[in-house]
Amino acid sequence: MALSALDTSIVATAMPRIIAELSGLEYYAWVTTAYLVTSTTIIPISGKLGDLFGRKRFVQLGMIGFLVSSALCGLAGSMPQLVIARAVQGIFGGFLTSSVIASMADLFLPATRAKIQGVFMSVFATASIAGPILGGILTDTLGWRYVFYVNLPLGILASVVVALTMPRIETRSTWRNIDVRGSLLLTAGLVPLLVALSETRDAGWTSPIVLGLLGVAALMLALFVVAERGTAHPIMPMKLFRTPTFSVAVVVSFLAAFAMFGSNIFVPLVYQGLLGMSATQSGALLTPRMLAMVSASLLSGQVVTRITHYRFVGAAGLVSMSFGLFLLSRVHVGSSELDVILALIFIGIGFGSNQPIYQNAVQSAVPHEFVGVASSQVQFWRSLGQTVGVAVMGAVLTLRIGAQIPVGEAAVVPTSLPERVALANGLDAVFVVAAIAAAIAVLVSLQLREVPLRGRGRRAPVGPIVAPEAASVGD
Repeated sequence: MALSALDTSIVATAMPRIIAELSGLEYYAWVTTAYLVTSTTIIPISGKLGDLFGRKRFVQLGMIGFLVSSALCGLAGSMPQLVIARAVQGIFGGFLTSSVIASMADLFLPATRAKIQGVFMSVFATASIAGPILGGILTDTLGWRYVFYVNLPLGILASVVVALTMPRIETRSTWRNIDVRGSLLLTAGLVPLLVALSETRDAGWTSPIVLGLLGVAALMLALFVVAERGTAHPIMPMKLFRTPTFSVAVVVSFLAAFAMFGSNIFVPLVYQGLLGMSATQSGALLTPRMLAMVSASLLSGQVVTRITHYRFVGAAGLVSMSFGLFLLSRVHVGSSELDVILALIFIGIGFGSNQPIYQNAVQSAVPHEFVGVASSQVQFWRSLGQTVGVAVMGAVLTLRIGAQIPVGEAAVVPTSLPERVALANGLDAVFVVAAIAAAIAVLVSLQLREVPLRGRGRRAPVGPIVAPEAASVGD
């Protein structure tokens, strides 16, 4: 988890230096988009493969492929080469993330699982704090290529530990059980969808290329749903959505990611565009949010195993997030950085406290043979929420500002007072949209059907896993 999270946050710091050396500013956004598209697409597929063939081999596959592709990123001699290497890295990053999350259900009892997920969330947040700082140091001292090479020692150590200590669960599945048709249709639907959402930042929602990609995506995903209903080992079992705990969890995960990550990329604009701070200062002042996430995730993991109605803990966290986003919408020219920090702390507490809850509830609500695919679905909808959130809020900002300030992947910091006021009005709308999404998530979270987390069952069997269609899905 540290390996994946560190890579996510460390690369952005080096991007200006990469562009300066390799040229190709038009590829700037695609360094991130390529990784996001491939990792999001592969998450549900890898989750299902883990259910069929065991998690350990896919954790190992994800780490080895991630390390090789990290080295390829560091060796890139042009921006197109870097984009391709990042796309490959995203494939293995998707395998790595989904397999790690699902493996917790194999290794830990339900009563322990929530605490462990809190620890994993804190690892993610800690790596996110360290990433920008470490990325800046490596870029300024050794060069930008080392933001990719730094993955190698950490990944090799993790690979050795997993190989020596992680148990392997035997299965009776064969490669004939793989849903090839479903995998191809899902990929054919998700790739144009995610590319279209990414393109809206530059081309707009009504451009022919965006509309064309959305049309292709809608057709392929409709065919995917039809195909999944008639296959024995579906990548995305539709009957999972009839499980109330699962359906609530994926909706909340989508909305929370929409609000949290969709607004994330605009916080530096608050510091630099409204408050006139430097990039280094704005990066450092994001630390309180991450520290709040770490603390809240650890505390939440401890609390939910000791109470029955844990849905109220998740709802309270989402209320905190919504309130923090509302406070951000009140920040204007001349506000204090303390106002922003206070808002970010509320947001960090909210997101950190609710994330372990829904993943653990899903893993406790479905039969064990569905744990991988159910866990990967939560991750998938969270990634999709992030992408949709960025696209929607980018469009909101552009509409509010109009033609006064260029807004894009590398937004120009305004210098005149009218431009700063226009930016403040645009950001106000962005954070209001995010706050509304989080508020809707509160209402949905209260519908969560709580399944017991303590003493619910025994440890995952270390024997053959029955075929998925042999089990019923329900609370």
